[in-house]
Parts: sequence; structure tokens; C-alpha cells
Amino acid sequence: MKFCYLTLLPALVFLSGPLLLSAQQGQAPRTPNRASYVLPVRKAQETVRLDGQLDEPDWQGAAVAADFWRVLPIDTGYAESRTEVRATYDNRHLYFGITCYERDNHPHIIESLRRDFVFGANDNFLLFIDTYNDQTNGFSFGSSAAGAQWDGTQADGGVVSLDWDCKWESAVKHFDGYWNIEMAIPFRSLQFKAGVGQWGVNFSRMDVKNNEKSSWAPVPRQFATATLAFAGELQWDEPPPKPKTSLSLIPYVAAQASEDYENGHSKAPRLDAGIDAKIAVTPSIKLDLAVNPDFSQVDVDQQVTNLDRFELFFPERRRFFLENQDLFAGFGKDGLRPFFSRRIGLTNPVQAGLRLSGKLDEQWRIGLLNMQTGTEEEYPAANFTVASVQRRVFARSSIGAFLVNKQLTAGAKDIPESSNSYNRVFGLDYNLASANNRWIGKFFLHHSLTPGLDDEASALSGNLVYQTEQWKLEGGYDRVGANYLAETGFVRRRGLHRGSVGVGYKFYPGSVKIANHGPSLRTEYYFDPDLKRTDEEWRAAYGLVMLNRSEMELSAARYYTRLLAPFDPTHTSGDTLATGSDYTWNRVEFKYLSDARKLANFTFKAGYGGFFNGQLFSLEGAVNYRFQPYGSIAINFAYNNLQLPEPFQDTDFFLIGPKLDLTFTTKLFLTAYVQYNEQADNLNTNIRLQWRYQPVSDLFIVYSDNYFPSPWMVRNRALVAKISYWFN
Repeated sequence: MKFCYLTLLPALVFLSGPLLLSAQQGQAPRTPNRASYVLPVRKAQETVRLDGQLDEPDWQGAAVAADFWRVLPIDTGYAESRTEVRATYDNRHLYFGITCYERDNHPHIIESLRRDFVFGANDNFLLFIDTYNDQTNGFSFGSSAAGAQWDGTQADGGVVSLDWDCKWESAVKHFDGYWNIEMAIPFRSLQFKAGVGQWGVNFSRMDVKNNEKSSWAPVPRQFATATLAFAGELQWDEPPPKPKTSLSLIPYVAAQASEDYENGHSKAPRLDAGIDAKIAVTPSIKLDLAVNPDFSQVDVDQQVTNLDRFELFFPERRRFFLENQDLFAGFGKDGLRPFFSRRIGLTNPVQAGLRLSGKLDEQWRIGLLNMQTGTEEEYPAANFTVASVQRRVFARSSIGAFLVNKQLTAGAKDIPESSNSYNRVFGLDYNLASANNRWIGKFFLHHSLTPGLDDEASALSGNLVYQTEQWKLEGGYDRVGANYLAETGFVRRRGLHRGSVGVGYKFYPGSVKIANHGPSLRTEYYFDPDLKRTDEEWRAAYGLVMLNRSEMELSAARYYTRLLAPFDPTHTSGDTLATGSDYTWNRVEFKYLSDARKLANFTFKAGYGGFFNGQLFSLEGAVNYRFQPYGSIAINFAYNNLQLPEPFQDTDFFLIGPKLDLTFTTKLFLTAYVQYNEQADNLNTNIRLQWRYQPVSDLFIVYSDNYFPSPWMVRNRALVAKISYWFN
């Protein structure tokens, strides 16, 4: 079987080679030429005051990026909401001055004053900087009309991660008929190669109240405006100044009191302290260090009703693991990841860690992550290492190699016999991204090393997507060995072959109400190692998107499953469906998303049909009300009614989660979240107060508890206070 793995991957690449190469070389008719959208930037001769006035002589003499193109709801012609952008710099900062003109006197739509606001729910302006001209990685900064900041890193051609924060300044000022933004971005917060006088850049404005999204360099409407393949150019009068080596220290102190009533454990109040350090090794390589990190302020997970046979995925929320995560967690694909950082610190406390990441030059990126956990009762201490290297190829594609190593570090006598002393996964990934962004794909081959598991320990995958304004075609194949074990990863299923094909088409009628509509069809098959079918899904859908931003979709699906292990569809009864039994059922679903610009809006999805040997009716959604700009209240809900034959009983599962999100200012926030999960027999409360008293320096107070709903009894509760400060 090893021979099969090693021969299949070259075969896939060979068969798709002409297609991939043509995709790299092809140019879409609407892909803007980098030379056509150039914004010259000259060094400031005087001090730039950040007040939103834009009245300094350097602003008056700066070149202007104007004549933005419409992107949504249609992508033809110039934007009706006029925007102008200017740029200048000094030895420490890159400055942008933005003027957003108004078409009417309608009030702005502002969901909240929180940093990293929802792009599509606030009137705002964003900019995207490709400092290495690779059309793949970059940085993003922005501001809402209310002055809330937005920043993140970009990877994989422009996918924005908002889990990166840096110290930068901005000011917003409103005038009659327009509003200004001034931004000052420190060079030491960016990663770039010294001596290069051209950067990629694009600007995007979201005028929610007038339902218009626009960009400076045009972007086809099927792509995000953050897509760096369509960026213009920032042209320096001289290469930007090389920043000095910088060191940032972020110490914290946290006090915690908790009680575990369910297990009868009482913990004494605890005082913890730790420190993070950020070091610019070079202008393009950053080193992050953490000693005794604390994650008590992290948002609580949104609970779900579990009707699945396999492990549920809950995303990573700890900021240390999220920055530059594409170099670590970007290998593999959803459901087949060799590294999933949430496995670290799940049962054992994290004692220390480091992360080195960045670019060696325009072609090479590197990443190194090392974390050490302590011993916790029966769980031994362990060391986790992820090393990666990525090489850019063709126009925007890349080849990456990685190694993930988990090594138990406790003494041999402390390691349970059931534990593997080590687990390692290594592999190669090829990420395809064509010059015109129409072709995207991923091909990879991974192998795991675990004591006693030598054969069937590889994973192979190939997935390819072709997308135009009207068409979307996709296909994929996975092969996962029965002994492929990624203990620090997320692998939903092993011992399988999986194949999938999908096609979709969109009509753009030019209607005064309808933006687009169209059908889609997707099929997915699973086979066991002997190529016997285990699962099958056919899904046909028709979607409709309105110009007012509401959406709806009607779908019908047919499922087949042959169980490879006993399964309880309710996860509560203790009775199971037998191994080897098979089931076929049909299901219809309808979902609707209302116009999110309205103060009151909602989403819901309803489904009815079979479920294994019974019936399932489900209803889920959310109702939101926004009292802008100071916050919103939302109620998430889910209801599932399972009707199954003996020995099961008909079952109803309710899940409801009201959430209050208050943003008193751009620096003071309160979130209160209550979740009742009938399936888990749990009621959870989480209240979090955050005060950003200085840039990237916070005071958190977090209270959480869990209850048994019936009979009413507290399970546990905790109170945490944490303060951190960023020394720069």
C-alpha cells in the first residue's frame, strides 16, 4: 500500500499538469494589470498629525487613488459612493488619508464599536497591503465610520485572519457630506524586504447603508476584495525605511477563584503571572515567546446538538496559536489536518512556547512552533513541535513541507502503558492558486509515525476548484490509511477512500430586486479500504440572492450509510444501531437569511426527512436586534425532533443561546452569553468585561458557570480577573 501512495500523488500531478500550468499562465479578461493602478507615495516633509483633518501640506500634495469600481451588488461601472485615498510616510510610519463621500444624509450602519468588526455589517473602509508582491500574503487595516479599528494578516491569496493585533493609530472625523480616516501604521509592525520600492495594495469601501461594496483596483464580484491577485501597486519614491530591531513585552497578572461542585473539588484562589515577548529578528521574521501563558479570557464555544457519528470541530480561539496559523494549521484540509493547535493544553497546562515565522525572501517562508505542557494528574507532560517551510511557485502557488512532533517528556515510569511515547506526522502540500484566481486547489501526501503502527499510515488528497462569475466546478479525492494517526491534528475518519464532484451555475438577471440565482449539484462517496461503499450523499440545491442582501436556498438530498461501528443517533439513550447495518433516506431543507442591514434581522434553516431508520425534523437559526452603535442582542436556537423505532424513544432536543454584546466605546466591551443544551443536560453562563485601557493592553473580568437544569444544581463556577500591558 505504501507503493500505491507514492505512485498516486505523482500521477495526480502529472494528469493535472497541463491544466495547472495553463491556469498559472492564463489571464482573466477582468484581471487588472498591476501597472494600471499605481499610487505613488512620497516622503512627508512635515509632521503628520492624526486628527482626521487631512489638512497638512503633505496630504494636499499627495497623489490620489480615486474612481473606485463597484464590486457588489453588481461589478460594472464606477461606484456611486465616491472614495479618495492618499498615502505618505516618514521614518517610522506609513500613513493613509481616506475621504469617504456620502450620497445622502442617511445615518451610518454601525453594528458595534468593537475592534475587528464584521466587515459586511458596518460602514467601513479597508486596505490590503502585499508587502512582498507575491499576491499571496499580506496585511490588512481598516476603520469603521464610528472609528473602530480592524486589522489582520492575509494568507492563501488574501484570506484575512483577524487574530493578529498590532499597535497602530487611527482617527475618524465627520464633516458635512463626507468623513475622513487617518491611519498611521508602524513599519516595525509589518514584514517586508528592505530595498524594495513597490508593494501591492488595494482599497475597499463598504457602504452598507447604500448596499454598495467597491474597490480601487477592480475585483470580480465572485471574489473577496481582499484577494491579492487583483491588487494595484504602491510605488515608493525611495524604498521604505528599514525598521530597527524591535522588542515588545506583554506581561500579565491573573487572579482566579473556582469551585467544582459536581466532583466535590474545591480550589483555593490562585494568582498567576506570565509574559509574552515579540521580537523582530529581521524586518520579515518575527519571534514570539510565551512563558506561563493564560487563556482565561478566550470566548466560550457556541454549543451545538450532536447528531453526528464523528468528532465535532470547535475552532481555535487562543490568539498565540492563531497568528500566522497558515504556516502551522494550514496543511491538509478541513477534517484532515495534521496539526490542530487545540489539542495542546486541552488536558495539561501550557508552561511555555515559542513561534518563529516569516519570510526569508519573496519565494521562501518558514515557521517553527514549540510548546511545552506540564503534568496533570494521569496525563504526562508533552512537548509539541511544528516546523514548516513554504516555497512560492508559478504565479501565486506554493509547495510546503512540514513536520509535527508530539513527544511525551515525563519520566518513563510516569507514562501510562496506553500512551504512545511519540507521534510524528510529516508531508508535502501543493497549494494551487492561478494568476487570475479562477483555479484553486490542494494536493498533499502525509505520513504518520507511531510506535506499532507502520502500515496504512499515510493520507493522500487532491482537490481542484474552477470558478468564474457564472460557473463553479470542483472535484476531489482522499485516501486515508487505517493507521494514519495525527494525535496533534484533527482527522474525522480513517481507513477510507473519498471522492466528490460538484457543479454550480449562477444567473445574473439584471433585475431591480434579484442579484443572482442558480442551481448546484454535489455528490460525495466514501469507500472502505476494500473499496466497498460505506457512505453516499447526493445534494441538489437552488439559491437566490437579492439585491437587498437577503438570501434563500432550497435543497434536497439523498443519503446512504453502512455503519462500521455501533452508533446511537441520540448520543443519550445507550442503545445503538448495529455494526454492518445500512440505511438510505431522503431529506429536504430550506434556509433564509434576511437583510442584515436592518436593525432587526434573522436567519433560519428548516429540514425534514429520514434519519437512519427513523425521521428527523430540525429547525435552527438566530434572531438579532442591533441598537447601534452600542451593541446587539441575539438569540441562537436549534430544535431537533427524532422519531426512531424501538428500542429508541422519540426524542426532542432544544438548544437556545441568548447573547448580549455591548460596546460602550471603542475601548470598553461587555459580552453576556447564556446557553441551554438539552442534549448535554447543561446550562452555561459566560460574562466577559474587557477594557482596552491602552493600545493592545487589556483588563478582563470573566465570570462563568455551569448548571444541571433538572434538578437544578450548580456544576461549577469560576471568576477570573486578568490585566496585561504592552511595553514597546
